[in-house]
Amino acid sequence: MRPLIGITSYAEEIRWGVWTEDAALVPLAYVRAVEHAGGRPLVVPPSADGLEETLDALDGVIFSGGGDLDPELYGAEAHDATDAPRKERDAAELGLLKAALQRDMPVLAICRGSQLLNVARGGDLVQHLPESVGHEQHRHDPGSFSDHDVEVAADSRLGGLLGDRAPVKSHHHQGYGRIGSGLREVAWAEDGVVEGLEDGDKRFALGVLWHPEEGEDFALFKGLVEEARRYRRERA
Repeated sequence: MRPLIGITSYAEEIRWGVWTEDAALVPLAYVRAVEHAGGRPLVVPPSADGLEETLDALDGVIFSGGGDLDPELYGAEAHDATDAPRKERDAAELGLLKAALQRDMPVLAICRGSQLLNVARGGDLVQHLPESVGHEQHRHDPGSFSDHDVEVAADSRLGGLLGDRAPVKSHHHQGYGRIGSGLREVAWAEDGVVEGLEDGDKRFALGVLWHPEEGEDFALFKGLVEEARRYRRERA
């Protein structure tokens, strides 16, 4: 049986046909990446209820991208460029992430998800990177991904999956500020922006600011699914 990988989702108002409804949705790129890596994807709606029951059913979790976290979560006031808060999603995913890490369940946190990982460990965020780095190359065109390379620490779990350098696709205007407890910086863009974090004390807890689901290399998803398979066997 393939490992079951949860993918956190957006709660958005969408329209199809004559209907306008609230929906839990996630880009199919995440689903296809998990399937390509040999896992069975399951979309997880944002809900603060039944976290343990949800994790009981899963072998690993992907914390997907999306809008900015509420700055109140890390004790800051909102920047003018920061998205309106989605408090329900923030609270649900923060609870799910902490519970997954407590179980030592494999976790891959992508873009917004990696920022959530940092905040969950007591870190904070840079709310608008262009003010710090002087350019918008991490999100140069809304609605399209920026292509660039990252350097990766060779002695890290991330380096074992990607090597010491990798091409990536980014779409973010925020970054990590203070790094959270137990997390290590393991990837950097050419301008020095930290692009990846990991917890070396966990079986698999990686966070990347880029969007690996949009690339052609599914190494991170394969690593997650492989570790989820081990987790499933050990739990059984």
